[in-house]
Amino acid sequence: MAMRQTPLTCSGHTRPVVDLAFSGITPYGYFLISACKDGKPMLRQGDTGDWIGAFLGHKGAVWGATLNKDATKAATAAADFTAKVWDAVTGDELMTLAHKHIVKTVDFTQDSNYLLTGGQDKLLRIYDLNKPEAEPKEISGHTSGIKKALWCSEDKQILSADDKTVRLWDHATMTEVKSVNFNMSVSSMEYIPEGEVLVLTYGRTIAFHSAVSLEPIKSFEAPATINSASLYPEKEFLVAGGEDFKLYKYDYNSGEELESYKGHFGPIHCVRFSPDGELCASGSEDGTLRLWQTVVGKTYGLWKCVLPEEDSGELAKPKVGFQETAEEELEEIASENSDSIYSSTPEVKA
Repeated sequence: MAMRQTPLTCSGHTRPVVDLAFSGITPYGYFLISACKDGKPMLRQGDTGDWIGAFLGHKGAVWGATLNKDATKAATAAADFTAKVWDAVTGDELMTLAHKHIVKTVDFTQDSNYLLTGGQDKLLRIYDLNKPEAEPKEISGHTSGIKKALWCSEDKQILSADDKTVRLWDHATMTEVKSVNFNMSVSSMEYIPEGEVLVLTYGRTIAFHSAVSLEPIKSFEAPATINSASLYPEKEFLVAGGEDFKLYKYDYNSGEELESYKGHFGPIHCVRFSPDGELCASGSEDGTLRLWQTVVGKTYGLWKCVLPEEDSGELAKPKVGFQETAEEELEEIASENSDSIYSSTPEVKA
């Protein structure tokens, strides 16, 4: 029996959510960080969306955020010309890395010893986090502001995207290996280590390239401009979201649209699958994050499958373990002057 997708709504941000990232699976589950133009990146429990805290210290919009694999450190990129590294357990700021322009993207190496940054000054920077006083290594070559930069190939190489170009760099020699130009602005980039797949979006196109050679693998066209796409860990399907407020699910092999979901009240800026593939998260212009089940009706996190009573004639439908409230209601987090990340908790709503 068909069941209706019931997303969890994570409120708390007061401006558009522009980036999100999951940690790996830890002994305490997995975690979700979100970047927002309100300047207060937030940390949540990944499977439920429960609010843990906000990292307070940026003086401008936060454009990028990430967690290291074991969720002990967080990094953020902001319009205040800084990237910051945080203790993700206590919420304490560990270091501020000054830049000469807006910072858009941050990424840890697998061992968490180095941080890669990129932004409007067109330079990639590599910081040794064990030597915060040392000058970063710099890689030049981009001709417009860098939107995304990611470690790949076990940190031996770097992938980066500016307005219409994706480049592959060798970490050891700090030189460009290859570049690919597009006729439209690249809106997002995701790297899948298993199989070395690169997921790109530009215009209405969702494209897959080899992360090793940048050669195209396949591409799909969506019915609206797409801002972000994410490939399911087992590569059976993908999700994508964009300007028409919808989340689309496509079969990876055939490109067939399987489903589409409406829930956000503004364009979707970022989507990502959780590390276990059980859900995907989306962040929107409406200031919320939403969590969507991969298998609708499965008991997981706050979703509880409630079977209908025999002979009652009711349809089976997923339930969530908390009181329902109005979806469009956005709640503010702690006051501007709070010096603790632990304060009034934004609610997760059905």
